[in-house]
Amino acid sequence: MENRKKVAFYTLGCKLNFSETSTIARNFNDEGFDRVDFEEVADIYVINTCSVTENADKQFKQVVKKAMKLNEKAFVAAVGCYAQLKPEELAAVDGVDLVLGATEKFKITDYIHDLSKNDMGEVHSCEIAEADFYVGSYSIGDRTRAFLKVQDGCDYKCTYCTIPLARGISRSDALENVLQNAKEISAQNIREIVLTGVNIGDYGKGEFGNKKHEHTFLDLVQALDKVEGIERLRISSIEPNLLKNETIEFVSKSRTFVPHFHIPLQSGSNAILKLMKRRYLREVYTERVNKIREVMPHACIGVDVIVGFPGETDEHFLETYHFLNEMDISYLHVFTYSERDNTEAANMSGVVPANVRAKRSKMLRGLSVKKRRAFYESQLGTNRTVLFESENKEGYIHGFTENYVKVKTPWNPELINTLQEINLTKIDEDGSVRLEFLNKLAEV
Repeated sequence: MENRKKVAFYTLGCKLNFSETSTIARNFNDEGFDRVDFEEVADIYVINTCSVTENADKQFKQVVKKAMKLNEKAFVAAVGCYAQLKPEELAAVDGVDLVLGATEKFKITDYIHDLSKNDMGEVHSCEIAEADFYVGSYSIGDRTRAFLKVQDGCDYKCTYCTIPLARGISRSDALENVLQNAKEISAQNIREIVLTGVNIGDYGKGEFGNKKHEHTFLDLVQALDKVEGIERLRISSIEPNLLKNETIEFVSKSRTFVPHFHIPLQSGSNAILKLMKRRYLREVYTERVNKIREVMPHACIGVDVIVGFPGETDEHFLETYHFLNEMDISYLHVFTYSERDNTEAANMSGVVPANVRAKRSKMLRGLSVKKRRAFYESQLGTNRTVLFESENKEGYIHGFTENYVKVKTPWNPELINTLQEINLTKIDEDGSVRLEFLNKLAEV
């Protein structure tokens, strides 16, 4: 029997990248490769890159080093957003043999015939305008939940963002493909599916490889809600201007969609939102949060916010801080603005010094801790359903309720990947919530 080659994967960045890595890994499997863990010796290491933060650039070099330590003769391929934006830069990193851009990454096995090391990474990256076809994907790694990609690319022109340059125009999977993928996932005893994409509220656009539009995001959630075998569906990040009241209403009555929304705000100052070329003002954001609270008082609402954008004065920042402080939200993801090449914001005046960016970031992270604590406290004494994960962390098993409260209870392997009815009792020192089982059978 011939010796099968081993391939290992490393993913930087977002949930969408994880779903695409999973699909690329299945392609390797179909070509006769065995997938191994990235910590193991492999013949090929594939690194799926990200371009959103400064750290992603540094992380990439560290990951390549790690692969080379494991096997200095290994073939190293870089794919993904950073590979599309700065292919030459990645190709010049010591140890990198192949760099594939946005359209090539799903055909990676076509490029790997000869696994001998190259002196300089070989680059195959398209003009991003050619990234106009859609490749569906989903991830199955963590067996309690899967990320299902429904959309790719973005037509928005936010002044700080490189994603349209890295991923191309907005395009969607055909509805029947999404439903088919969802059925395949649920057939593998996976309890929760997280919908992911670059701009998922734009779903429907480009469903037929052109701008023709048959379905909307609401159609998508309504159709997914009917798929048998799926127990939980979660919407990942969705733009406030694309989260319609009808969708919020539907989720509140849905069989499978959970009361958890993650809605990017980016700034609580209208002046900064205009500089960012966001497609809404803060008043729209307030309306969305109020609507969610009206129909789902117990919903979890997460917020993305960027600090230190060019032109952000102390007054603008305090406007954001007070806006968030007064709003009934559950947690923040805080991003410190970092300049990206070929973006409008990189040439703007009013650059905020790095130490000021760091201070603002720290203030908002502190606010996030306070908000999460208040949200968890508001949930104590309520009955919820928790999906338990598979890791034993210092003698405890963790899980999340439908409204994204993190819980913990003493380790019991029988709870892995099960949904349990529980009552939330108290907040532990580490910030997670302790519970009582409502069903005594679970206490075995």
